[in-house]
Amino acid sequence: MSNERQQRAARAEQMRKEREKADRKQRNLITVAIVAVVIALIAVGGYAVKSESDKNKTVEDVITPANTTKDYGVDYTTQVATGKPATDPVKVIAYEDFQCPACLNFEQQSGAFLSDAVAKGEITMEYRPISFLDAQSNGNRYSSRAGSAAMCVLDKSGVKAYKKMHDVLYANQPEEGSNGRPDADLIDFAKQAGVTGIDSCIKSERFVPWIQEATDASRSAKVSATPTVLVDGKQVKTPTPEALQAAITAAKKS
Repeated sequence: MSNERQQRAARAEQMRKEREKADRKQRNLITVAIVAVVIALIAVGGYAVKSESDKNKTVEDVITPANTTKDYGVDYTTQVATGKPATDPVKVIAYEDFQCPACLNFEQQSGAFLSDAVAKGEITMEYRPISFLDAQSNGNRYSSRAGSAAMCVLDKSGVKAYKKMHDVLYANQPEEGSNGRPDADLIDFAKQAGVTGIDSCIKSERFVPWIQEATDASRSAKVSATPTVLVDGKQVKTPTPEALQAAITAAKKS
């Protein structure tokens, strides 16, 4: 082989080696890039899962919902119901448990009467949700969870929405001694009341500690059963529409 041919062969071999080196470098860069993307996707996925988990983590601190009274109540007034203020309405307070069958009977019997009295400006209705019957839902604490869900609605959308949620919860009350309702149902009930975007509030049981604190306060106030209904500070033992009207009339005269 001539010297010239040897030189051409040497240059060709050198070029081949350089191409192989360049190919290896490119493959290494591609591999590094793929690994980086995979790591990034894993990190993003892990963050998303953690963020969602954090959102749904059960709340342990007492958080006071917006639109509540200092006595753990929700004031449903003529202004809220109709947009017009009332003149000297009588104060009616009802301690209720969303799991309580007697409370459901009270709502079915007297709920419409009380709502009508609010609309007429005769009374202000203060609902005080408590959780006496947590043990009656097979460990699922439905009383507290339903109360918390109602507070989630109140906190986001106000008293008028709370009243709708209040009525929906009673219309769908589970049997005492059952498992209660799952979070998915409570979220759906909130939607029926016109409120969305509170899934994490309901799932994290954001206001359960507040409901439990309200229950402790009711015991301090000597409330031992639900419903307990007070008209102008005086308990109405059998809160039928007739008995309530008599108590309201007496309060206006006093």
